Amino acid sequence: MNRHNWVSFVPFYLLVVIVFLGIAHIGNMTVTTVNQQRPVQRQQRIVIDAGHGGIDGGATSCTGVLESHINLEIALRLEQVFHLMGYETVMIRSVDESVYTEGNTIASQKVSDLKERVRICNETKGAILVSIHQNTFPDRQYRGAQVFYGKNPDSKQLAQNVQEQMIVQLNTSGSRKAKQGSGIYLLEHITCPGILIECGFITNPVDEKLLRDDAYQKKLCAVIAATVSSYIGLDGTGST
Repeated sequence: MNRHNWVSFVPFYLLVVIVFLGIAHIGNMTVTTVNQQRPVQRQQRIVIDAGHGGIDGGATSCTGVLESHINLEIALRLEQVFHLMGYETVMIRSVDESVYTEGNTIASQKVSDLKERVRICNETKGAILVSIHQNTFPDRQYRGAQVFYGKNPDSKQLAQNVQEQMIVQLNTSGSRKAKQGSGIYLLEHITCPGILIECGFITNPVDEKLLRDDAYQKKLCAVIAATVSSYIGLDGTGST
């Protein structure tokens, strides 16, 4: 499928997601209930990684909120949207805690935490990783999403698609490009397709306010899920 046709499908997927979210809200149904009523058999399982957590709060926003808290809020919403679309998900963490399995110091526990995230990804059949993070920079003028990709050959195109739609749907003035996740332990060690999304700069007051807003988080998750799903179904790692 050529680029023009692929781009035309993303707004359609996004519209479907938003419509179903509206139906679930109006009918006072949870996303889980909707998914149970409309089961879909899919080959892929979406591994959702809320970055940091527990002993590792990550960066701190311009209003004092820990990155790990924002990551978790977005990851939990993203899980609901993927469930709505019929995907099985694997959450690396669903509460504010680390996932390390060993270590007597904070440093060793952080290393164990990263290794455990890699293990979960590599042992999940049909996995596609979506890791949620937030960016920071001393100069508060910088804003916008940045998507990084892993070494698996399918990761690059997926990252480029998500990066493009984050700009088109959320930040039309953005110009960032997807980049290889060189130096990012998780992306360098997973074998499955995977992307890490820096959803915005929490050191920028405009981005930070948006990233803490419920409505914006829902739209952000709809964009991510719709783009990943369209990629899987049309150009990705297997037809659904």
